[in-house]
Amino acid sequence: MAGSSGHGGPLHGRAVPFRSHQGLMRRAAVAARPDEILLQIDPVDGGLDHEVVGGLGRQVHQLRDVAQEIDREGKFQNNMLNQLQLILIKARAGVKNNGRRLNESIVQHGSNNVIHIIVFAMICFFLVYLWYKISG
Repeated sequence: MAGSSGHGGPLHGRAVPFRSHQGLMRRAAVAARPDEILLQIDPVDGGLDHEVVGGLGRQVHQLRDVAQEIDREGKFQNNMLNQLQLILIKARAGVKNNGRRLNESIVQHGSNNVIHIIVFAMICFFLVYLWYKISG
């Protein structure tokens, strides 16, 4: 059985034609590359054809469903990413506007803030000096 084929033809290369008990046959082809296998369904078992076609049809349907789910998830994540980008653009614009307002406020009111900080530091230093003199 392994040495000869029931369908004729010489053996090519290392491939040995065989006939399986499920009605499938593998044989070496004359023009085929060494990594290719020809698969032929034997018409003796017609139920196998329906089983193979039905199984492949179910698998194709399942793969189509998975592909559609992946597509929906991709669209959902793309929409979410676009919304996040819009939020980020608005936040950047808000920070830029607030920074501009702060700069305008500092320019209009002068550098009184620096004077206030120096006065506060001198009062703190004076209080620490008094506390040190009283307790010491």
